[in-house]
This record gives sequence, C-alpha cells and structure tokens, in this order.
Amino acid sequence: MRISNNRLARNIARTALILTSATAVAFSLTACGGTGSNASGDKTVTVYSADGVGDWYKAQFAKFKDQTGISVNLVEAGSGEVVSRVEKEQSNPQADVVVTLPPFMQKADKSGLLQASGVDTAAVAAADKDAGGKWVTLAGNYLCFIANPSVDATKTITWDDLLKPDYKGKIQYSTPGQAGDGTAVLILLQQLYGKQGALDYLTKLQANNVGPSSSTGKLQAKVDKGEILVANGDVQMNLATAKEKGSKFDVFFPATTDGKAKTVALPYLMGLAKGAPHSDAGKKLMEFLLSADAQKTLPDAYAVPARSELANAPATAPGAVSPASVVKNVEILHPDWTKVLDDLDADVAAYNKATGS
Repeated sequence: MRISNNRLARNIARTALILTSATAVAFSLTACGGTGSNASGDKTVTVYSADGVGDWYKAQFAKFKDQTGISVNLVEAGSGEVVSRVEKEQSNPQADVVVTLPPFMQKADKSGLLQASGVDTAAVAAADKDAGGKWVTLAGNYLCFIANPSVDATKTITWDDLLKPDYKGKIQYSTPGQAGDGTAVLILLQQLYGKQGALDYLTKLQANNVGPSSSTGKLQAKVDKGEILVANGDVQMNLATAKEKGSKFDVFFPATTDGKAKTVALPYLMGLAKGAPHSDAGKKLMEFLLSADAQKTLPDAYAVPARSELANAPATAPGAVSPASVVKNVEILHPDWTKVLDDLDADVAAYNKATGS
C-alpha cells in the first residue's frame, strides 16, 4: 500500500513521541494506513501495558489488524509507570487502552484517568470487572518467585530461608508502589504476617536485597544469568519467558514455617483511557481481546482467560503448562484491592521508611 510523504511523516512523528519516554520497553506495530483524523476513521490504536504478555499481544494484534485494518502501537512498562505516564499526559493524551495490574488500575480509576468503555463484558464474572464499566479483567495471573537453577526449587523454600546469609546480594524484588508484582509482595506479606510483620520481614530481607527495580520483567535475565539467585515475578510472565527465550529459572512459591505456600491473584486489568485519541479503535480492540477466539489462546500464553466459560480451558500448545497446574497446591488469596489502594500511599511510605528505600 502506498502512503504519502506527509502522511508517513505524521505516523513517524506520533510513534516517536510515544516511544521516547524513558524506561519503557516499546514495541511499535505500525500500520500501512496512517492515523485517522477522526474517531470513526482511526487506523491506529495505542496500548500502554504492564509488561509480561508482549508475545501474546503481538499475535493478537496481528490478527486484529488483519480483521479491521487497525494497527496497534504497544508501549510496555512497569505497572505503576503505566498509570503515571497516562496521568502526566492528560493535557495531551497518547494512550487509548490501558492494561495494568491491581491496585494500579483502581488508582487510575480513582484518579479519573479512565472512562466507561461501553464494551460488552457479560462473559466476565462480576467480581472480575468494575461495576461502572471502567475496567475489566483481561487475563488471570498469580504472584510467584523465580530461582536460578543453582537453587533447588524442588524442595520447599520458606520465607525464612530467603533471609539466610547464603543469599546476601543475591535477591531482588521489584519495588512496592512502582511495580504491580512488587506491590503484590508487600500485600502478600501483609496477608501472612500483618502490616507490621511484613515491614519487619522486609527490613530483615534488605541485608540480602540488591536494590530497587521499577520493572519485574527486567529481573528475569538477572536470575537466568546467575547475577542474582531469587527474584519475584508472576506465573504468566515467567513461564512465557522461559519458553519463548529459553531462560533458565524455576518458578516457586515461598512457604511459611508450616510449609504451606500462599500467593495472591494478580490479574491483568484493561480499561479505556480518558481522552483516548482513538477511542473507537480502542473499544474495537478491547472487544477483540475479550472475544472467545482471543481468550481461548491465553492458556497457551500461561494466563487464565477472563471469560467465565473458558476459565478452566487447558493449554493446547506443545510444551505449554496451564497456570492452574502451577498453582495446584498453592492457596490463592484475593485481596480487597480497593482497600489496598486506600492504604497504599501510607503503606509504601511505611515500607520506604522501614527499608531505607
């Protein structure tokens, strides 16, 4: 397809504006048709997303473009950074669709960064979507940890084990308040030990902790290379990375002293950004990603479909493992993310003070 020079220049300029923000890992899937001048003629949609499902996105976005002629610009970053960027750009919105983890989606909603999409979400359970239509679960997921192969993750690893001197300078977890998975670590420990107990534990863990990280995804390569031995993560991202990139690490769930492992549900949530420059295209993409055809591919990407009728769908791709089998013997906790958000600023401030972050 032929594109005029002026039209091409507009495409390049707009894509460059989106991708130049520091620290984001961006994948630009540009169109052959350029950006429309009005909502009904849009041929591009921009997604700001927490990192983790990039390869699944690529496959689905390609199908979406084939069906609609609309291409997708994807910008990936840490969960908190995604919301922060949307907020900073309110005077000149760039994002159309926002995908991030709790409680950051709830924060985006509370901050007025989302609008009701009007997308049909009837196939998603009421507990997995906002009653006002501001966000809906895209895919289910769970907090986990990963260990370098030099660590025997087939044996039970307890939270107390991670405090041992053997791990000095060899543990890193993403920062609570910035990364969704890192925030989930704090929330899980609060569920296990209470708020003060969580702070006490993380203060002790600082002796072994390498330092802050705004993105959980970046920790995978460090564990793979043996630069660190243990990091936090999430089931979907870690299993997908191990398969797609051949990364060498094992998924595990730290146990309490009684040997019982627990974790928190950590779904990818999706919403339409307030002031979305291509809102119609954004809605079409959201509808596509929630369709049965797209959702049924999630188990092969190590995620749980949001659609109720597909929630227990098995993985079908060779070598793929369903998330349900990974958490089979792990107790799943479901925090009240609205309450978590209400306390988040105070909890993060307390965390920073306790750990000297």
